[in-house]
Amino acid sequence: EFGSWYTRPIIDHVFGRLDREELLEELKQISDLERVLAEDGVIILKLWYHLPTALQLEKLENEKKHHEVVSPYLEEHSKHSDAFVETSELAIRKTDQSYSPWHIVEASDARYRDLATGEILLKTINARLQQEEAWQAHAKQSSFIDDEELPDSDRSILDLVDLSSSLTAKEYKTQLKHYQTEAAQLAWKAKAAGITSILAFEGWDASGKGGVIRRLTQPIDARLYKVNSIAAPSDEESARHYLWRFWRHIPRDGYMAVFDRSWYGRVLVERVEGFASHKEWFRAYQEINSFEEQLADHGSLVMKFWLHIDADEQLRRFKERETTPWKLHKITDEDWRNRDRWDGYRRAVTEMVEPTHMNHAPWHLIPANDKKFARISVLQHFCEALSKKLEATAS
Repeated sequence: EFGSWYTRPIIDHVFGRLDREELLEELKQISDLERVLAEDGVIILKLWYHLPTALQLEKLENEKKHHEVVSPYLEEHSKHSDAFVETSELAIRKTDQSYSPWHIVEASDARYRDLATGEILLKTINARLQQEEAWQAHAKQSSFIDDEELPDSDRSILDLVDLSSSLTAKEYKTQLKHYQTEAAQLAWKAKAAGITSILAFEGWDASGKGGVIRRLTQPIDARLYKVNSIAAPSDEESARHYLWRFWRHIPRDGYMAVFDRSWYGRVLVERVEGFASHKEWFRAYQEINSFEEQLADHGSLVMKFWLHIDADEQLRRFKERETTPWKLHKITDEDWRNRDRWDGYRRAVTEMVEPTHMNHAPWHLIPANDKKFARISVLQHFCEALSKKLEATAS
């Protein structure tokens, strides 16, 4: 691809839109992204085509002579040649990693440039193919601890959730109207301020995620949000890094994305059901933290909700679904099978929340035995967080 994720930070620094510290932070995030891709098996090949300043100016003059229209960017950038060289050298030094090395190619001669590019590409692919067998053998010998071998613990962060919390019908009606009105107003203010909201919902089967999301989005203009219901990955999604199907649903500035199930499936369902290896789900905590940090650094509001119910309440709701005709579609054999793995999921939730609860992307553990209380609690958390975000942006 011509140009890459390096293009904008380099240009922004040269033209004063990023200071040095901000540039270094963006370069760090780029290295984190490349590491995530490399660990997933992607070959990352970075080519820098070097053109001496004198030759660059000569090419610019030829462009002016032989073309009626010359890109204004080409001429403007040529005036800052020294700054581009200095910034580019810094970017290359800071991001030249073993998993994503830079290759500097002399580009004065087009034939040499093209031949060198082909040779680098061929050499890199061949080297990777030769290493693949050795890597697979090493992976088999690696002493990753199997999940079942880890010591059991009765301690769970979910034990801190007060499941006795509830609301009367009158309290629910009054508070629902109040918070829905506030949410609708805040959504338009966020649109005007360019603040994006990213909300991820996780929870036990039958914990009421759908009902909570409907009450949250119901008062908000449909043009301002999108609800993404996450199921098993498609063939297209499975062929890519697991975060890809979430990256592509991050909205424009000022809009809102709600995820009914989220990227935490890697450390929940995929972990407990064995769809991801120990190595894959274990490194996902760091990958997820980096992903959410980048969203927050961009100015997005990131919130994560776990809807918690106890096993008895889940059993009651399962049976109710089986005996209520219009709820039959909500209960499947898979729901009952997942219930048999309650302890495994309980443990995975604790080990998910503790390393990924950050100030910029907090977890909210919502008591959901009472559906009315859960719906109001989520609305309240959202309104309070978005109000604070708007105040901080305005100040």
